[in-house]
Amino acid sequence: MKKDAPRTPLDSAHDRAARSPSVSTEAAIVARALALLGKHNLVLSLHDPSFPAAPGEDTGRGSPYTRGGRDFLAFAAALGFTGLQLGPQGRTTAGNPSPYDSTIFARNVLSIDPFALAREPRWAGILPLATCERLVADAIPGPRVHHRRVHAAHTAALAQAHAGFLARRATGDPAALALAAELDSFTAAHREWLARDALFAALAEQHGDDWHRWPDPLDRHVYDLHADEPAACAQRLRDLQAAHRPAIDRHVFQQFVAHRQHDGLREHTRRLGLKLYGDLQIGVSTQDLWSYRALFLKDYRMGAPPSRTNPDGQPWNYPVLDPGQYADINGGPGPALRFMHARVDKLLTEFDGLRIDHPHGLVCPWVYHADAGDPLRAVQTGARLFAAPDLPDHPALARHAIARRDQLSSNPGTPRHADDWVRALDDDQVVRYSVLLDAVIAAAAAHGRDRSDLLCEVLSTMPYPLGRALARHGLGRFRVTQKADLANPADVYRSENAAAPDWIMVGNHDTPTIWQLVDRWRQGDAARAQADYLARRLAPAGADDEAEVEALAAHLAADPHRLAQAKFADIFASPAHNILIFFADLLGYRDSYNVPGTVNDLNWSLRIDPDDLRTYRDRRRAGAALDLPAILAMALRRRDQPDAPDLAEVLAALDAL
Repeated sequence: MKKDAPRTPLDSAHDRAARSPSVSTEAAIVARALALLGKHNLVLSLHDPSFPAAPGEDTGRGSPYTRGGRDFLAFAAALGFTGLQLGPQGRTTAGNPSPYDSTIFARNVLSIDPFALAREPRWAGILPLATCERLVADAIPGPRVHHRRVHAAHTAALAQAHAGFLARRATGDPAALALAAELDSFTAAHREWLARDALFAALAEQHGDDWHRWPDPLDRHVYDLHADEPAACAQRLRDLQAAHRPAIDRHVFQQFVAHRQHDGLREHTRRLGLKLYGDLQIGVSTQDLWSYRALFLKDYRMGAPPSRTNPDGQPWNYPVLDPGQYADINGGPGPALRFMHARVDKLLTEFDGLRIDHPHGLVCPWVYHADAGDPLRAVQTGARLFAAPDLPDHPALARHAIARRDQLSSNPGTPRHADDWVRALDDDQVVRYSVLLDAVIAAAAAHGRDRSDLLCEVLSTMPYPLGRALARHGLGRFRVTQKADLANPADVYRSENAAAPDWIMVGNHDTPTIWQLVDRWRQGDAARAQADYLARRLAPAGADDEAEVEALAAHLAADPHRLAQAKFADIFASPAHNILIFFADLLGYRDSYNVPGTVNDLNWSLRIDPDDLRTYRDRRRAGAALDLPAILAMALRRRDQPDAPDLAEVLAALDAL
């Protein structure tokens, strides 16, 4: 700071930081830097199981509802994050921990905090503290969730909690009676989806989660409106509900607990000044298919076509909503669209914003034959649902076509999944493509959400219909800069090509961490190429001397930690208004969270070690974890505007404390 410069608010902030780098001081200075850089949102991303546990409370799986989860949120707010992006929070099976295969309406009860049920007066002591302590004693410590083990242990503990509730209610315990009244209100408010989910849970408890293998054919069809024996199915439904009443009631109670603990999370994030973002997953669980199968196409499934990042494609086996049920005979919302409205409305009552997972699946889904013997081959020869007016291998899709033959590519070499397979659309066709996306936008508006509260996970591909649909609403896309092609100035992942509405990130839950990548880059020529690119992106304003840029490039290339920090600074120097940081990148981890296209016990299991939070600032100073003050200072020095250089000095001083 110049000695003869007049005192400014930044001086006072710097003085406070020098005396005591308090939570409020650091967050306030970071907020000022974000404003100068034109950033509206700085959001931290992680899924429920990854949260750290408080001392003595590690049951083998994390949750935002626990004491450790709340402490981590305070840690994130203190760093200057403005929001938290959670993954899908639906129920997962014992054999499949992927949140993107979880239920749409029912919450994952594995996230319930058992210690709250034992200690908090409002829960009437329905779970003995000894049970919680046994969960901790039996858990496998370490950086990974052992999903099957946790699933079994938590399921048993929650069954005990329900039994405790019933026992205390029977004695007339006032707290238990208050819970019972709340439970009745919850059940009435969520009756439509809750009844289906509870019956499925009861039947799965008896026969397993794969309902295709259930012994009684009627049990597989009780909610199928197109079943051959509707009267028999209706009677069977009544019989099952009566026969499985205890298991149904237990499931309903556990959903009540999970939803009430989520309400508590919302209150906590509001107090911290954090927005809470949910995840509108494109997948539909096998449980939800059982419940709503009449709404989906019977002969097609949704997957990911071959792409730049996944050349083989991925046969997701997700159901596809039947476009014939978007509207009713009077032009109003049909059953499929009402289903979409219900799921989005529920999410928006529970979150401040939404990540829209793979919006291609809402606008122009890639589909393939459901009965194919080789799903991978089938997905590679699939088609876009609304862009197959006359394909000989997909004649059934002609009735759903929106794009006409004359609007498709005339080049015989253009693959069906290419962004330019559809070349043109009339405005009314774009409206037809956008029906499901419009439902999300309308729900967001009805709940008072801003367009910037919707994160559209568009990655390497942007088919023409999707681009038109997003443009109608001014929505941006994802820019994952670690994937940038540095040889292609027009590459979509390069930070300078981002637009203001976009969400930009170094990586996400499906990519290697930046700390893994810099180690790989240094084994070849990639580190120097990255350093050359970043030096030109981050050279201080007015640095026209090529030698100065070259010196910065050499400085970055010489140290993997500096290169990683510069990669972060690059996204803050971009035109995008919104930043997303994955927790493993924040904390300097070198382990992957998920490797797409693979199935193994390591996927979806990485957890935060509480010790890493205690040592975070030391590792940040060493460059071994994301150094937010330093990278903001680097990005600010790039800008030629009042206050930016002074604030960069404040941030640098703050980081040195």
